[in-house]
Amino acid sequence: MTKLIASNGPSGHPRRHVSFVLFLAASLALTWPAWRDLVSYSLQDDSYSHILIIPFVAFFLIVMDRREIFRNVQPAIGFGVALITLGLAALWMATRHAYSDDGRLFLSIASLAIVIVWVGGFILFYGRSATRAALFPLLFLLFMVPWPDAILTPTISFLQEGSTDIACLIFRIAGVPFLRQGFVVSLPTVTIQVASECSSIRSSIALLITCVLASRFALRTQWRAWLLCMLVVPLSVLKNGIRIATLTLLSIYVDPTFLKGSLHRDGGFVFFLLALAMLWPLLALLQRSERRAQPVSGDLAKEPTAGPLSA
Repeated sequence: MTKLIASNGPSGHPRRHVSFVLFLAASLALTWPAWRDLVSYSLQDDSYSHILIIPFVAFFLIVMDRREIFRNVQPAIGFGVALITLGLAALWMATRHAYSDDGRLFLSIASLAIVIVWVGGFILFYGRSATRAALFPLLFLLFMVPWPDAILTPTISFLQEGSTDIACLIFRIAGVPFLRQGFVVSLPTVTIQVASECSSIRSSIALLITCVLASRFALRTQWRAWLLCMLVVPLSVLKNGIRIATLTLLSIYVDPTFLKGSLHRDGGFVFFLLALAMLWPLLALLQRSERRAQPVSGDLAKEPTAGPLSA
């Protein structure tokens, strides 16, 4: 029995693990031009500075659940090769700019192609059963894919609009007179513009990743996990509106340099912590409702889920 358990554990497939690592190295060499552009883009654009850590987080998640993931390993050569071929074809078309001349769209397609190749390799070496068990970390790799402008631009506009609404609501509650024209708000001594750089898209994506991971570790039911992740939108808008209003009021009543100081440039982390503080009781409430529903749901409520990234 001891030998059987060892063979089913993560150390029971050393050759297969080595083969998969070599496959990843080969795929990295083959897709290096796309990887180089992706790394350069993530270092230049703060909105996607998280891209480089996503593969390491996914690897950590796989290692953490390795006994469950590699319990039943049976390679699926046909399906794996088909996915790898599909990913390489998409990467080839992206490198030829067959879809568009938009550089961000090229990176989005190339990054998605890399993820498809990696998932195909995982299926090739470990099979469908292991892939189902590792579905959450494999789908987590999708956070490597930059959003194309067709998605990013309206998202930023939505965050700008919502943040401006919240800031104006705070001004109204505080009794501060203002005049709003679009994203421009005129107050007694200062006029501010909620630019796209102030949309908090970076912290919103970070908050989304945090919620996805929190739902994976803290929640067991799918609908509660999805609900937690959907709370990212109102929390991001609320947090950013508070940030805009706070900096503006401080510049009016304390010091005008607050709109240009370090709190404006580097204070996003402070307000990100505020969003986490607002998120914490909501997560606790979902956990409490989950525990209350467990005796009613029986065995179904005890079965862990993979969070919002599961199929």
